[in-house]
Amino acid sequence: MVRRELLVSSRLAENYDWPGLAQVCQLTRTTKQAGKETVEVVHAITSLPRQIADAATLLPFWRGHWRVETLHYFRDVHFGEDHCRVRDPTGGHALACFRNVALNLLRRNQANGVIDALRQFTFRPASLLKFLRILKQ
Repeated sequence: MVRRELLVSSRLAENYDWPGLAQVCQLTRTTKQAGKETVEVVHAITSLPRQIADAATLLPFWRGHWRVETLHYFRDVHFGEDHCRVRDPTGGHALACFRNVALNLLRRNQANGVIDALRQFTFRPASLLKFLRILKQ
């Protein structure tokens, strides 16, 4: 069982000269597992003002953030993004866009397993060109 409590405050934001800072958040996560209770407290900041996002609105955003992290994990593990030697920000951004396009193309065209498709296309470039309808079947 996991219980989450999110507290937000805009009062602290007024004390800092941080552009865009609107609210400070504190999430207390209490987990009970096998009779043992664990309490974890984490903090965050947001540019969303209280009028737009109160604690009840921010909590699902906080939890949804991990869906993005799943995508980043996938790109790092299967595309080796963290090991990329490109140091120019523009080049790195372009490569990230190409990786996203590749993943979206595979998913939209219902490739049989993204990882298997990547492996197949790596070792059989002609199958990639057929998949993209550049070469005829």
